[in-house]
Amino acid sequence: MVTVLHHPLVDHRMVYLRDANTKPKLFRELVSELTVFLVYEALRDLLRTKEVTVETPLTTTVGKKVADEIIIVPILRAGMGMLDGMLSVLPYAKVGVLGMQRNEETAEPIPYYAKVPPAHGEELAILIDPMFATGGSAIDAVSQLKKLGYRRIVFLNIVSAPEGIANFEQRHPDVPIYTAAKDEKLNSRHYIVPGLGDAGDRIFGTI
Repeated sequence: MVTVLHHPLVDHRMVYLRDANTKPKLFRELVSELTVFLVYEALRDLLRTKEVTVETPLTTTVGKKVADEIIIVPILRAGMGMLDGMLSVLPYAKVGVLGMQRNEETAEPIPYYAKVPPAHGEELAILIDPMFATGGSAIDAVSQLKKLGYRRIVFLNIVSAPEGIANFEQRHPDVPIYTAAKDEKLNSRHYIVPGLGDAGDRIFGTI
């Protein structure tokens, strides 16, 4: 259920995203661009479509329109850095937010806010968060979405750790994961190695 993007344009952007000298403006742009690559790949087989008749200037033909209602759910605060990229591809989507604060001693998530559109059963919820370290925040976020009635969920992230993937798959084996990079490991502080530092700090310039 894990798809890692393998593409020269993704690899090229990851070099600059990881670089400690990359400034917030460029960092935000790279996050948005990588998010677009992720959403294109993730929705290739997940989106349902319906056939429609189209009148072209020359004739009538049949095309396909997206039939799904889509809910984008960033995990605050770093997930907000991926939202512009998502909305550039899915401008008609609804947006919900889930607030998670990381306990720096235990690396466990502390939920503090939730505002998500009500589920009606068949919507596609796209959870977004740049960093996928221990998996705690993503696991908790998916659990919240399932309690709200969401049955179709996909998780997009930019950098993932094998520990997070393993933890997530134990709890939510039905939720596919799409990532731009699968890194080596977590260090003793639960940061991804080689990683790119704290994505939230780098997106918002709070380093």
